[in-house]
This record gives sequence, structure tokens and C-alpha cells, in this order.
Amino acid sequence: MPTVSLRSLVFGVLLLVLASPAALQAQERGMQPADYYHLKMSSDAQISPDGTRIVFVRTSIAEDRRSRESSLWMVPADGSAAPYAFTQGTSDRSPRWSPSGDRIAFLSSRDEKPQLHIIRTDGGEAHAVTELEQGSIRAYEWLPSGERVLLTLSIDPSVEDPTEEADEPEGPRPDTTVVREAAYRTGAGSFLGAERHTLWMLTLDEGTLTPLAGDSDYHIHNATVSPDGETVAFNADFTGEEFDAGFNQDIHLLALDSGEVRTLDTPERRAQNPVFSPDGTHLLYHHTADRYEPTELHRIPVDGGTPEVLHDGMNLSTSSVQWPAGHDQPFFSADYRGSHPIFQLTPTASASALIGEGASLSTPSFSDDGTRIAYTRHDETTPPQVWTARADGSDAQALSTFNAEMLDSLAVQPYERFTFEHDGGGTLDGFLLRPVGFEDGDSYPLVLNIKGGPGGMWGHEWFHEMQMLAAAGYGVVFTNYRGSTGYGYDFQSAVRLDYGGVDYRDNMALVDAALERFDWIDDERLLITGGSHGGFLTNWITTQTDRFRAAVTQRSVSNWISEAGTQAFPPREMNAEFGGSLWTNFDYYWNRSPLQFADQVTTPTLIIHSQNDHITPIGQGMEWYYALKNGGVPTKMVMFAGEGHGLSRGGAPVNLVERLKQMMQWFEQWDGVE
Repeated sequence: MPTVSLRSLVFGVLLLVLASPAALQAQERGMQPADYYHLKMSSDAQISPDGTRIVFVRTSIAEDRRSRESSLWMVPADGSAAPYAFTQGTSDRSPRWSPSGDRIAFLSSRDEKPQLHIIRTDGGEAHAVTELEQGSIRAYEWLPSGERVLLTLSIDPSVEDPTEEADEPEGPRPDTTVVREAAYRTGAGSFLGAERHTLWMLTLDEGTLTPLAGDSDYHIHNATVSPDGETVAFNADFTGEEFDAGFNQDIHLLALDSGEVRTLDTPERRAQNPVFSPDGTHLLYHHTADRYEPTELHRIPVDGGTPEVLHDGMNLSTSSVQWPAGHDQPFFSADYRGSHPIFQLTPTASASALIGEGASLSTPSFSDDGTRIAYTRHDETTPPQVWTARADGSDAQALSTFNAEMLDSLAVQPYERFTFEHDGGGTLDGFLLRPVGFEDGDSYPLVLNIKGGPGGMWGHEWFHEMQMLAAAGYGVVFTNYRGSTGYGYDFQSAVRLDYGGVDYRDNMALVDAALERFDWIDDERLLITGGSHGGFLTNWITTQTDRFRAAVTQRSVSNWISEAGTQAFPPREMNAEFGGSLWTNFDYYWNRSPLQFADQVTTPTLIIHSQNDHITPIGQGMEWYYALKNGGVPTKMVMFAGEGHGLSRGGAPVNLVERLKQMMQWFEQWDGVE
């Protein structure tokens, strides 16, 4: 299990003490929805090969409030100077240092169609090094020589030259979308076409693109170059079943000199995310034996041999695996009890959390010698900012503080964390925010905010919605119910074939535990909201109890019968999730559908749904609206045109803010009704 240092525990206690209610009252006000427009977000921190500088992406809201603008910023890794703007574009992203550190490549749409650009690190103008007319760049990686770049393009594999415009048929074209595969939609609201993820080599001096690998039957995923620059590893499903939701993936090696592709002898089913060892002799990869099985971390010799299990995935689900030079064991990130730290594997296959307990860390990158690391860090009081530390976790310091002035004037506060038992006898974490302006002796309403998933985890991360609810005078509480990541495989799999079961009971146990622990909560002023699986649970809970004065259900599921045939996931995936098809396990689909019990709902409900949502299609919200209207329940539905499932985090800023306003107005409307 991960180790927790005494220093981290003491620091966490000090945070809670310093953020006392009396201190919070001294702040001017809490966070309002419109404050979102002024936030500056940092992401994708990349440390230079020599460890002296860090380039990162800074994102802000455009003046029209319908889009976001991003540019590259630079900061000395020792913190000796403030960050400064390095590029002047409004769509610059995905920066990567050249092996020698004299150039930075990045993606930008400054020439309308996104292209790969390069800029010298000692100054000068950026220039495009691709001229794509067809396809788009999904990923790229420098080769060690710095003379070539490996590109993963999303493109029709029949295209021979991506720099040539596609032939357009003469005359009008019919307005049709033709689908043949079981998987034919994306969660973002678009339909899959003939494009596949294929590999190409860009030679910088000549500006030429050479096809390396790709086929219409599969995608190439997670391509990475060996330390000597001679081999590319990637995972793909050559069986032809990928677009029928097949679960197979294998690790393949492409020799760049000959074009030969060979497949490593990994265990059956899904092997993916290859990572080379520093000397290039071994590969790390993730292996999952079947859907809903733990994901293990394996190591295998590049020349062939028997793989070994480095981490069994039972306690931590590893991600962002890296194996920097100078280290015998790899590093990785993982959800862990409300935090997302960086870990290092030990020789005994345990894992030690080095940095990030009480926070969420992402995009770790290492200097060439493996001694320093750059990353972005955020928690419930601070949006993502750039940090750096030694590889052992020491000497950690923040290098960017873009939102400090605004946040210093607002009453943002850390969570109060507590534990309680679920009905299976295990322990759950509860996270609570007190309302801004809290005073002892007064009573306050409480919002139960239910996370989506059921996988994934909430905790010490920036989520403006929580602070805004607290600013509106509500206590806010949430839990990582059974089914969430960050608490081990057994915990995560407990919700399997039990939607509306343990997930429902854990959230209700949270409410009871909060009422018992915090005497300031008014049990007659309980409110509920949630999105995605949390929206499903919001619907479900209001069919089971009338304890909540008002509900806001977001991107929810109301009817698993209609959900099965209209959402983006193909039959194999849906059948695995629900233990069979509609025809073999109909009772489970229907008996876990809130719609069956909608006539029992009395809770005034606001329905928020996106019209381009392909994960929980708009019909789910419409069916719930119809059912509640039919039952005479006070109901309003707000639909967002042009938005998909990710409205709450990545939607158009004006729509994201309007969603928050609608939530606040609904709770305010019904909170005071007797």
C-alpha cells in the first residue's frame, strides 16, 4: 500500500486549522459562477532535457466567452523568475522539447487547420513544419536524433499524400451518414468515419511525410520511440474486431529501417500503453485479462521472452507510467483515496507515494538525467498550476500562481474529510465544505453532490462547482461510493451488476453520517445533484425517498432500455456492463431504470442535458421530463445546443457558467419553500 509521510499528515492538519470558519468569515465573498471567466489554467508542463526550464500551456477564456485561448509559457525550473509568455498564438498546445533542447515543437491552429509547429528556444518566430490538407495530428514524438518526428495521424488509410486536398465529387452531396461498424459514434457527439490512427514519419529538413503503418481494420495506439531511435512500439488489434468492441490489443514493434512489424508474446486479451526502459532492452505495458478485471503492470524483454508482473493492480490502478534514466524502477500516477499522487514502484512490487497526497498531479515529465520532475498540481482551493520537485519528491515548489490575487480575495476553503461505514462493513471517505460565512449555532442546508462514473474519483482537485455552492450558502458533501477508483479493485468492482444498489446506499449512508457528525445541517433542507452516473443516481434516489427538497439531475440516465440502443457504446460493451443483452437480461435493465418508478417522485427537479451528448443522449432527459410532468412534479428542463457529455468541465464557457447559474437558481427557488 502507498506510504503516507508524517510531514504530509501534519501539513494536512495545519491546512484545516488555518482554514477555520473565523478565518473564512474575514474573506470578502465566496466564488460566483462568473468568476470562472477570469481563471487562468496551466497544463502539460514539460521540463527541458537539462532540467533548467519548463514550458507549459496557459489557457484563458476568450473575450467572446464562447471559446478558450491557449499559448505556451516558459518558467525557470529553479523559480528564479516569473513565468513569461513564450508564444503569441491563441491555440498553441502540446509542447515537446527537442532532444537537444534547442527547439520546441507544438500543435497550433494559427493557420486555420491544426499543424505541427517548431520554435527555437533562444527566440524567433514559430513556423509550421506540416502542411496537412487531410487528416489531423493525434500525437507526435521526437526521434532521438532531432531530425525526424513520429506522427500519429487520424486519416483515411487510403490517402497517399496528406498534403494534397481531397477530391470532392461534383454536384450536390446527399446529407447522409453511413455506418457499418458496431462502434460508430464518439462520446463528443460526432460519428466515426473512415479515419484511422496511422503512423507517419516527418523528416524535418526535407519536410516529407512517409507512411509507416496503418490499416482500415484497426487504430494504432500509444506509439513510442525506443531510446536508440530504431524501433517504434505501439498497441493495436490486428484481429479486425476493434470496431465491433473487441477487447483484444497486442504490443507490436516496428523496425524503422526495414518496416518489419513483429508482435510480442504477451498474455491474451488487452496489452497496451508500451513504455521503453531507459536502456531500451525492456518494455513496460498494461495488461487486462478481461473487462472488469484489474489492470496489471507487466515487463517484457524487447527481444522476446516471458513477461513478468510488476504490479497486480489490486490496490492501485497505474497510469502515466514513465521510466526515466537513472532509476531502476518506473514512476506512475494513480487515484488514491481522494488524491492523485505520483508513485514510484519498489523492488518488492509495492508503491510509495512521492508527491501529491492531498492534491491531484498530472502530466509528469522528467529531465534527461531523471533527477528533476515537472508537473501540474491542483486541489480544491487552487486551480492547476506548474510545480517542480526532485524525483524523490523533495524540494517541491510552485512556479506559477496566475490566480492567486483573485483567489486571495475569495472565500475558497479546503474540504473537511471524515470516514463512515457502509452496509458491507467497510469504510468510506466523506468530503464536506461548510457554507461561506458559516457561524456556529446557525443551521444550513446541505447539497449531496454525486460523482459520475461509477469509476473515477473525486477528492482533492479543483472543481469550481463545489466552491460556488458553498458561496451560495450551502454545505456540500460527496463520497467516493463503491464503484469508484482509488480504493482498490474489490471496492471498484462492488457495483458490478448492482447499479442503484451499493452506489445508492453509500450515498444515503453519507447523508446520514453527515447529519450525525455536523449538527448545523438542517435535515429539512437537503438538496441533491449529480451528473452522468451521478445523474442516474439523482433520478434513482428521488424514486426511493422524498428526503430531498429539490434535485438537479445532469446528463442523466432515466431508462436503461432506451439508453442501450442510442448511446455510443456498442453491444459487446453494453452486454458486458449489464450481464447480458436486452433480450437475455431484460429485467435487470428495466428494474434498475428510474423511469419504472417515476410515478413515486415528488421532488421538484431541474433537468440539465446537452443536445449532442452521445454517452447519455438527450432522450434520457426528455423521458425523465415527460415522466415527471405526467406525475405533476414541479419540473424544468434546460437543454444546451452544441454541447456534449463534458459540458460541466469543457463546455463553451458561457454555457458552463449558465449551467451553474441554473443550478443555483433552482436550489434557491425550492430551498425556502415550506
